[in-house]
Amino acid sequence: MLAYVLIVVTVAIAVSALAERRNFQPALLVVMVGLAASYIPGIPQLEIDPQVILTIVLPPMLFSAARDFSFAEFLRRMGSIVNLGVFLVFATAVGVGAASIGALPELLPITVLILGVVVAPPDAVAAIAIGRRAGLPVGLMTVLKGESLINDAAALTMFSVLVAVATGTHAFIDNVPLYFLYASAVGIAVGLLVGNLAHWVRSRIASPSLATAFSVIVPFAAYLTAEELHASGVLAVVAAGFSIGHHAVQAGYEERMQESAFWRTIDTLLETFVFAYIGLQLRFVITDANEAGLDATELTVTTLTIFVTLVAIRAIWVFASAWVGRRRVIRRRERPLRAGRRQRPAPPAPLTSKENTVLAWTGMRGVVTLAAAAGTPLLTATGDPFPGREAIVSLAFLVTIASLLIQGLTLPWLIGRLELDDPNHDRFVATQRARAEQLIEAASHEALDAYARDHSGPRSERLVTMMRQRILHDQKAEKPRGIDTDEALVLGKLLLEARRSRLVAARDQLELDDTIVRDMLEKLDLEQAFMDSVAEG
Repeated sequence: MLAYVLIVVTVAIAVSALAERRNFQPALLVVMVGLAASYIPGIPQLEIDPQVILTIVLPPMLFSAARDFSFAEFLRRMGSIVNLGVFLVFATAVGVGAASIGALPELLPITVLILGVVVAPPDAVAAIAIGRRAGLPVGLMTVLKGESLINDAAALTMFSVLVAVATGTHAFIDNVPLYFLYASAVGIAVGLLVGNLAHWVRSRIASPSLATAFSVIVPFAAYLTAEELHASGVLAVVAAGFSIGHHAVQAGYEERMQESAFWRTIDTLLETFVFAYIGLQLRFVITDANEAGLDATELTVTTLTIFVTLVAIRAIWVFASAWVGRRRVIRRRERPLRAGRRQRPAPPAPLTSKENTVLAWTGMRGVVTLAAAAGTPLLTATGDPFPGREAIVSLAFLVTIASLLIQGLTLPWLIGRLELDDPNHDRFVATQRARAEQLIEAASHEALDAYARDHSGPRSERLVTMMRQRILHDQKAEKPRGIDTDEALVLGKLLLEARRSRLVAARDQLELDDTIVRDMLEKLDLEQAFMDSVAEG
């Protein structure tokens, strides 16, 4: 099996490389190649335990997405994210359940509810991979990524309760809302605890390679610890990712650069494997469904019914929420400010109608849907076959394929057709970058002033003068003679550290956005890497 997995990953990477050269969506091409390959005579089924997907594949993917996500942006869009990532999941489960029982009336109500929960959460990998390459505006990507990071928790929590009801076993907490609150609160607490503990340990590891290797443990530790407490492992991983990402600015530059490259590699490997795995299941899932008594007509009609229901519910929910949100913003702006109260912070600009159109159409399902469906028990507590399990597995897979191919293939076209842009965000980024440059310049001059006070003499004065001219981008300034290279490197590193400290302080005081700070720190890291190479040479 391991050799087969390695072959699948190798082929998937080659297909992705071909897609990149042809300017095509790599994820979708991998899926389509997998679909075709599943019908090659003699090709074995890639059988992976769903717990392997949930405990080994999913945690690092979520962790990587969370550690690169701006926590400040997440908080700014929290209302939209929770609305889509939690409430829409519950509404979708009920809606799909109602539509499914109409298409397959022989299924029990509990079976169609489980099916609804399984197909309810859009996939984090599909949304991020396709949306990022399609060039979605940052505000829209923030909502999509945030939704994808938490909707799995809502779906899997509800899935656990419904499966316990269907099998006749006892859930940790039978009340769904109460269980969700418990799973969310404890999961987030565990994730923050693991993330902060990991940061404390990593800060005492001198080797960047060892620190990067240690980061691999974090998502698994957070997920498994939360699951042992019957809490949400998904939210624990997301919270740990946010914590590690927030503290990354305090790490050494070598660690940041090495870890960033490492997790990009992990993302590529896992994404290609996941989409290849989805494609390779087609023939085997259809065969199992036929053996269970579901013919091709029933599968096709029910799959289309569920897919149309998913699209309709999401579209209605997105545009209704947008209308309510705009009305709320208008009332908030019109409400007079009471005497003695502080000025309310401006809410983030609501998504435009074009952005909401794209948001409504992005609902690709993925690996969590397949893992949850495959994780449906075979038997009830009495030893009877689980009611409608074959229908859950086959329909979940077919709906996933339909969403990836129909929505995934048309999404880039839709984005190009609508000509999306985000002038508000462009102005915000320009303002933030200008402010960051001001802070960097001020920190540099303060550091030079301190250095000049502590280092007297003509050589140090010439060095400080040269550095000031560089800060002011004085292209006509000539390099002074008599500059000591070692002293210049020392002063250069002092300036970089002063700039980093000022940027991090501005981030912590919410003066600068986390994403802007990370971009600026990446440039400073490259400068220091160049200085170290000069010093070693």
